[in-house]
Amino acid sequence: MRKILIVNPKGGSGKSTLSTHLASWFAWQEAKVMLGDLDRQHSSHHWLDLRPETLPQINRWEIGDDHIARPPKGCQVAVLDTPACFSGGKLKKVLKIVDHVIVPLLPSAFDLWASADFFEELAEMKAVRHENVQVGAVGMRVNSRTQAAHQLPEFLRKFDIPLITSIRDTQLYNQTIQRGMTLFDLPASKIERDQAEWQPLIDWVLKR
Repeated sequence: MRKILIVNPKGGSGKSTLSTHLASWFAWQEAKVMLGDLDRQHSSHHWLDLRPETLPQINRWEIGDDHIARPPKGCQVAVLDTPACFSGGKLKKVLKIVDHVIVPLLPSAFDLWASADFFEELAEMKAVRHENVQVGAVGMRVNSRTQAAHQLPEFLRKFDIPLITSIRDTQLYNQTIQRGMTLFDLPASKIERDQAEWQPLIDWVLKR
């Protein structure tokens, strides 16, 4: 079973976009997928409520922030979306039951500053120090031609965290998510460029 945690201390970083898209991709591979949502706004679960029945099924992982249980038996992929300011004891508990941690990052100075303390905290967690979990970052809403985009790898090198890939800003995300869909639910001809951006992340999750 693959257990993937999507986390960033700052709101609006793209956690739900990553969570729903990874869940959708694995569902298309005929995996039994569960999507958990610890955010009080329950953005990922609202998205799940809108998902058309004609698309591959994604199951709801019902968990409470006071008791984070392991995914049920039979699940092949579990993806957990988290709220802003998710750290401390709650983060420590979750790290005991996941094997991948993905941190979405916006390429702005404010977002990088807000993430620095979190990366330092993450590095001190026992599960990370003992390499029981793999940690990687994904640039979100990135324009590759800007100076800010080039700052991401340099920033992450300070914490020895790889930048797995960068995802561009496109209205396709908003258009699909509000319908309970993802880019992976669209015809391949419409998402060729975006598929190429997601592929390094998919490969990273699959090989570890």
